[in-house]
Amino acid sequence: MKIAVLGTGTVGRVLAGAFASLGHQVTVGTRDVEATMSGADPGAAREDSFAAWAATAPAVRLATFAQATADADVVVNATNGAASLDALRSAGEEHLAGRVLLDVANPLDFSAGFPPSLFISSADSLAEQIQRAFPSARVVKSLNTVTASLMVRPHQLADGQHTVFVSGDDADAKALVNALLTDLGHTDVIDLGDITTARGPEHLLPLWLRLMGALGTPLVTVKVVR
Repeated sequence: MKIAVLGTGTVGRVLAGAFASLGHQVTVGTRDVEATMSGADPGAAREDSFAAWAATAPAVRLATFAQATADADVVVNATNGAASLDALRSAGEEHLAGRVLLDVANPLDFSAGFPPSLFISSADSLAEQIQRAFPSARVVKSLNTVTASLMVRPHQLADGQHTVFVSGDDADAKALVNALLTDLGHTDVIDLGDITTARGPEHLLPLWLRLMGALGTPLVTVKVVR
């Protein structure tokens, strides 16, 4: 499949590398290709630059948001949640129409420092906002409750015996995302229902952040026991 991963941070890189290793044709989308490759972010260490990472992942292409999504089968939103809608608008509604849009972003608000709060109410979710803004896209929320490395290597914690969730209105889109999750090694996937159920996983983040602080590691998540 052709997969566009929007976002050049840790989550985007990890997912792009994993999907490429599974044989997919992967393009990472960014707002400004030249700035991303030149390491224009003055706060980034040289070894953490996208260019340095890209040298280790030669099969992954870098393009603008619109170019990356133009012929993608699946679009992954791995952008900062506060910038997700703008990034997707830059991709272009016409490029998202009919596409499976896997949303792994979280609505985190860092304005008051760390740990962040959520910039969204309990009666809404970022995934729902995306679905409303792009009604012809097939939005599926998943993977937002685990740290980046667990997204692609779930067996490094409890031999993979932990739960991830999917939410979305389109059954076929959720089935495709389920297949991708299985390929990444996830064995416990719970379909919560329609896109409004994304409120649950997104509102797990305050708990997850405090667990990370209390236990001193991001390698912490949940297991649903029936």
